[in-house]
Amino acid sequence: MPLLWPKRRRRARLLAGPFPDAWLGYLRDNVRLYARLGDAERARLRDDLRVLVAEKYWEGCGGLAMTDEVKVTVAAQAALLLLGIEHDYYSRVLSVLVYPTGYRAPVTRVGPAGVVDEGYCDRLGEAWDRGPVVVSWEAALIGGRGGWDGRNLVLHEFAHQLDFADGLKDGTPPLQTRSQYRRWHEVMTREYRRLIRESEEGRATLLDEYGATNPPEFFAVATECFFGRPLEMRQFHPQLYAVLRRYYGQDPAAWGRDPDE
Repeated sequence: MPLLWPKRRRRARLLAGPFPDAWLGYLRDNVRLYARLGDAERARLRDDLRVLVAEKYWEGCGGLAMTDEVKVTVAAQAALLLLGIEHDYYSRVLSVLVYPTGYRAPVTRVGPAGVVDEGYCDRLGEAWDRGPVVVSWEAALIGGRGGWDGRNLVLHEFAHQLDFADGLKDGTPPLQTRSQYRRWHEVMTREYRRLIRESEEGRATLLDEYGATNPPEFFAVATECFFGRPLEMRQFHPQLYAVLRRYYGQDPAAWGRDPDE
């Protein structure tokens, strides 16, 4: 317990200072959902993002120059997921790596005969347990400003980090009660299978078809939709919306429209 006091004192000093005016501009310009929050939620988000900016190691990759705008835009979207839950500021995330656009990552595949094939694949982001979150700045900006029809790369990758918080990569973050786990498993399993079925049949889906890859990707994709297209999710996937609302402690469908819409 004594080891926590220095961290708490540092955070208290950090949050005692004024929030930078330039950072408010980044929130207004680059994080569309910020305008839809209430005053208390905005204040909490500003505090949480300041801690994330200060305590994570931020690195620009592929020629990207790391700036406060990049840090604030990414950290604010990550902090959005934390507003209604108990959290530790993504303590398992050591660093945030940001590329200008997409990037190529090495991959290793093992074939059916045991032959190892090493190559590369194009990515916009990824999340590592007890490691970095990697994102494309271009994609983070598009998602933050409300592009891509509800898709949001930063929410997706940090949802994975919430999933990893119990040490498992299974699409189920730490929940509060046994009944919540039972309900989560029931609804998530049914909705995951529904997405697989509809994707295989070539039917249009509200949820990104990438969520049919596996349960962890389904949770991340569902999180994007919950915050990005909450009214549609509440209408077409009401039980999925309900379990996510209980977990995140937020009700995005009730936030109303953007002031500028």
